[in-house]
Amino acid sequence: MEKPLKFSQFGSDDGRIVVYFHGAPGAPDECSIFDLEGKNHGLTFICLDRFSVDPSFNGEAYYKLLAAEISRIASGKQVDVVGFSIGAFIALQTFRYMTNGVGSLHLVSAAAPLEAGNYLEAMAGKQVFKLAKAASALFVLLSYWQGLLAWLFPKALFRLLFASAAGEDKALAANREFRTGITEVLKVCFIGRVRGYARDIGLYVRPWKTALAEVSVNTHIWHGAEDNWSPPLMAEYLKSAIPGCTSTKIFSGLSHYSCLYQAVPELCNLLGKAEHCGRVGR
Repeated sequence: MEKPLKFSQFGSDDGRIVVYFHGAPGAPDECSIFDLEGKNHGLTFICLDRFSVDPSFNGEAYYKLLAAEISRIASGKQVDVVGFSIGAFIALQTFRYMTNGVGSLHLVSAAAPLEAGNYLEAMAGKQVFKLAKAASALFVLLSYWQGLLAWLFPKALFRLLFASAAGEDKALAANREFRTGITEVLKVCFIGRVRGYARDIGLYVRPWKTALAEVSVNTHIWHGAEDNWSPPLMAEYLKSAIPGCTSTKIFSGLSHYSCLYQAVPELCNLLGKAEHCGRVGR
């Protein structure tokens, strides 16, 4: 890749580096919810604009490129990693190539491998994933149609995606600030970055569960008990399949995005304590 990959930064200007992998659909500004807590706990959150990566980079080449960009930004420092939804899958793939090491890995509302269980029928996005698995060209066409909606009728796209909202995601979907923020995220995701979005989904629907046996880093799982985008059984599977999993937090009554919002202060508090211990030990 000729030019350095763009990224967004939130939280402290010079704190412990935490790399955030946004969802799909998603965009770097999704990471803005960590800004205040990042400042409070001395954490610098960075989020790569990974959907802008040239479509010719796919599979392992894509993960290696992301890892190299993170290494460049971190300048040799160890980082922590947070992955949300399908971003958790990309994080799990990318961190295998992060040579400077990862302090801890946090999987929020994480999507598990589809081949690991009978999850698909319980997922709100099942039609999208089925299409991506069975007919990738048609799935890309669908994604371009979503891009057209994002350009012409972004509020309609939001309503379409959140029509099946469950648990506390219903209340979030009715919140004006949340609607405005996610609508902007959807615009960035689908206008000019459709191929990047489609790449992540296309990679996700392929078999990948064998890679989980390599995850020995300290891993934390955060999940909503009412999640219908990534069903709770996915959290149970990831807990059993990841050797490095040390904690699982299931939030009662919360779904997909509401879990992310609830996890932010607890996650930052945990990472902030780790940074404090690190400074004391030096």
